[in-house]
Amino acid sequence: MANLLLRVKKNMKWELLVYFLVVSELSLVVILVGLYYLPLLITSLLFIWVILALSVLLVGFILGYYIAVRFQRKVNLLHLSILQLSRGNLTTRIPLSGHDTFDKIYYDFNDMAVSLEKRIQLLQVLGEENVRLQVSSNEAAVLEERKRLARDLHDTVSQQLFALHLSASTLSKIIDVDPPKAKEVIAQLTQVSSHAQKQMRGLIAQLRPVELEGRSLEQAIQIWFPDYCRHNHLLGTIDVRLSESISDALEHQLFMIVQEAMANVVKHADAKHVELTLQELDHLYVLHISDDGQGFYKGKVHTNSYGLSTMRERAQKLGGEIEIFSKEGSGTRIKVQIPRFKKNDDI
Repeated sequence: MANLLLRVKKNMKWELLVYFLVVSELSLVVILVGLYYLPLLITSLLFIWVILALSVLLVGFILGYYIAVRFQRKVNLLHLSILQLSRGNLTTRIPLSGHDTFDKIYYDFNDMAVSLEKRIQLLQVLGEENVRLQVSSNEAAVLEERKRLARDLHDTVSQQLFALHLSASTLSKIIDVDPPKAKEVIAQLTQVSSHAQKQMRGLIAQLRPVELEGRSLEQAIQIWFPDYCRHNHLLGTIDVRLSESISDALEHQLFMIVQEAMANVVKHADAKHVELTLQELDHLYVLHISDDGQGFYKGKVHTNSYGLSTMRERAQKLGGEIEIFSKEGSGTRIKVQIPRFKKNDDI
């Protein structure tokens, strides 16, 4: 960027010098022509000099305005391109005319944009690979967790179900022989079954359903989002538009961001309505989640808050960024942007 500014100053110096010389030459021509022709038409010397001065000022103003507009357009084009690049449009390029003093700056900008696009694309690939490696490394932990759950089921629910079976199998005989004793057995059956049910619910609560298994991201969200809203008494609106399949790692990160954002809505927003949109643009995947809840003042929320930092970390792993817009009493809107690269793009 420093190199760009130095080149801008250098080019502008010489171009402005040329414009200054042109203005000076035209002003001199106006003065000479005026001194030659005006005395033939006007006898008042003071009036002649007033006309000459106004003519020089008019010529200088017109040329100065033209020069200012020309330079302003060039600077505006550079500024707009920088903004587009900073907002995730990595395909932004400035066309070169081949004869403009700003062409060197534009060329450096385009070169920087190409380099940044390749680096972000590489970052996304590395992020996806990191997610895949993390999933692979978790397989052993998942297997160990399954063994633990099997042991817990055997030591608790399985034994209680066996006790229920024994008691139930003898209940019909006890009713005929000793009805009061049968009532005690029924009470024990009720107690054991209730205890087994509670333990089973506890074990099930430890399991996280894998919504993406065997489904695309769009299918998973279409199933999960309405169900989540219904269980949490929210009115949900959803619009997911993905025209092509995306990588497993990107699907996983986006789905986790959706889950974490919705969990924040339920915990903190006190909202009635939630809207989720996910669409792909030419160069971006854009996720919006907005609610009509109580909102918050950003100054009251720590930037390293676990929920927000986790979502931001997930987006940044794939070269993306997250923006949060909120105001007390006006709800909250989360915007996530992930760069989208075409499949035939070279790294």
